[in-house]
This record gives sequence, C-alpha cells and structure tokens, in this order.
Amino acid sequence: MRKPGRTNIFIGGALILTVMCAAAVAAPALAQGDPSDIPANASARQYGSGWQCDPGYRQASGTCTQIDLPAHAQLTGGSYGRGWECVRGYRLSDETCQSVAVPANGYLDGSGDGWRCERGYRRTGETCVAIQLPSNAYLNSTGDGWNCSRGYRELKENCVAIIVPENGYATNSSFGTGWSCDRPFRAMNDACVRVEVPMNGYFEEASYGPGWKCDRGYQAMGAICVPVLVPENAHLDYSGNSWDCDRPYSQRSSGCELPSRIR
Repeated sequence: MRKPGRTNIFIGGALILTVMCAAAVAAPALAQGDPSDIPANASARQYGSGWQCDPGYRQASGTCTQIDLPAHAQLTGGSYGRGWECVRGYRLSDETCQSVAVPANGYLDGSGDGWRCERGYRRTGETCVAIQLPSNAYLNSTGDGWNCSRGYRELKENCVAIIVPENGYATNSSFGTGWSCDRPFRAMNDACVRVEVPMNGYFEEASYGPGWKCDRGYQAMGAICVPVLVPENAHLDYSGNSWDCDRPYSQRSSGCELPSRIR
C-alpha cells in the first residue's frame, strides 16, 4: 500500500487550522448571546455583551417598556431613570412639564427651568420690581442693587455727601467715616490731626498708640526715640527696638551672663 505523502499531511493540517480559526472568530459573536434572549424593543450592544433598550424605551425588570413622554418633554437617550426631561421654558412638576411663568422685566435663566430679573430690577416674590436709584447713586455690578457715587455714602436709603476734613480724602468704603487722613495725619473725632514724629522715628498708620514707631536700634522713651544700649554678648532682637543675649548667655539684670553650669 502506498503511504500518504508529506503533501497530504500539510493539506490535512491546514484544513484543521482553518476550522479552528473559524471557530475562534465565531466564538465572540456567539458569546454576545442568543438573539432569543434579547427582549422586545431592544438590541444587542455594539461592543461587548448584553443588550440595551431602543430609543424611546427604558429597562425595567429585564424588559424594555415604552417611555410615557409628557407634553413639552424630550427623550434623554438614557435607558435608566425617567428617560426624559422638560424642554427649555418648562420645569418638572408631578411627572409633568409645567410652563415657567416669567414675570415682566424677567428672563429665563441659563438652566431654562427658572428665571431672573433684568438689570435694574430686583426679585420680590414672583415679580421683578424696578430699583429706585437715589440721587448720586449707580447700579451695582450685579444690577440688582445700588452704590453711592464717590464722595457720598449711604444713609437711610439715600446718598449723602461726605464731609472730608482738612488734610483728608474721601474713600470708596461704605463703612466708617467715608474718609481717611493724609500722611502724617490721623483721624481724631471729625478731624485729621498731625502726628508729631520724633527724630529717629517714622509714621505708622494705626488707630491706636502714638501713631509712630522708632527706627531699628532705637526705643521709645516718652515722646522721643533713644538709642538701644546693647550690653556685651548681646544683639538687637527681631523688633530692632530691644536686645537679646547671645547663646549660651542668659539675661541677668541689665546684662548677659553665662549659666553657672558652664562657667
């Protein structure tokens, strides 16, 4: 009997390989599930396994039920949850879409389910009321209130002129006096009083204290600045108006001494 040639062996092997490859390619398609397992109004997912409800339907207990779309609503494309939302100009209320009642001088906000007042009006209940600007006032940045012009301050819904004392200037603050003093003056009652800065001192803007401080290396003594007398083995401290002992010295009376343990 003639033995099978090597060519026949190769042909047989190639045929087996072809069948195996075909089975491997078909396996993912079969893994997507039997079409009979997909409920009505659904389709197999394009990628991966499983299924999803068709547009206009949502998943509920393994089935796809039709979405009951109320008037003035639109589908969201989601297969879970409500599956719809109200169109712009309507808001959800008891599973229906009710029209947003925009009052005169109002407009729909960015979300489309609420409203805001036009600039120059403020919301009062469900209406937009015009803002009454007093003399010497202007609308604020948000347009729903007002500020007094420079040189005026609010007092009982009016803008009254700020009386600026000599050596002072008006500020933009709505609090306090509405004015501040020039340097080197400070506020005292309704006036700006000059601060007498001693030699070796400088003006300090503060509502308390003398209104000045001594330069580094000097300390206040009454109304003048005197040099800081730094003892031996000491240095000016962080403030510059007193001194600290060098390490390892410690302060004793008005000088610096070594601790007894290292003498």
